[in-house]
Amino acid sequence: MDTLVQLENVTKRYDGGAAPAVDGVTLAVGAGEAVAIMGPSGSGKSTLLNLIAGMDRPTGGAVRVGDERVDMLSETAVARFRRRQVGMIFQFFNLLDDMTVMDNVLLPAQLAGTRNAAARQRASELLATLRIAHRQDAYPARLSGGERQRVAIARALINQPAVLLADEPTGAVDSATGDEIGALLLELNAAGQTLVLVTHNPDLAARYAHRVIGIADGRVASDTEPVAGGLPPVPPEGALR
Repeated sequence: MDTLVQLENVTKRYDGGAAPAVDGVTLAVGAGEAVAIMGPSGSGKSTLLNLIAGMDRPTGGAVRVGDERVDMLSETAVARFRRRQVGMIFQFFNLLDDMTVMDNVLLPAQLAGTRNAAARQRASELLATLRIAHRQDAYPARLSGGERQRVAIARALINQPAVLLADEPTGAVDSATGDEIGALLLELNAAGQTLVLVTHNPDLAARYAHRVIGIADGRVASDTEPVAGGLPPVPPEGALR
């Protein structure tokens, strides 16, 4: 399995912080893997995602995604990297309330300079596959939590990112809706999408990831071996790439 994401002895200190948020972390994620990062609040889980996405720069060490040395990119280059190589899903969706579902999904493609016709076709396909196309003209305030997260997933996938980063993606929805979101993540990974998932929920991690990396005090405390045979089979729901 080719390595897609690699962190080498990465440390992140914030100004005034008594201890590093991330402390000498080395880990690798293969292309097509689904990896869960688990740990208590304040352990450094979300900081790791931000470092992979180029939203934070490490104090020391190297962050690579594909052929990019992310920590060495200029501000302009790292913004371009995020638009083209990384999709992000957040606990509280981060949709723009004054834009429709369709416009929320289209925004990253527009920022990346994708032709309007191609972007709209891609957005329509994603919304249909994620079973939210009937709400494309609605505004986020009119959607349920599960519908908002489906829109957020479509937005994250619009530019066909190399890696999908999910920060507590089921944390703001009820358990039944969380199961639906988890099933969608399974479908994505089964279709080949590399996934790095931050969660404090061991059940979610066990069900939806090949590996579980435990983080404590900013350090890797454990890293399970991939499950033999990979993930359980998923009923086909259409390609989500």
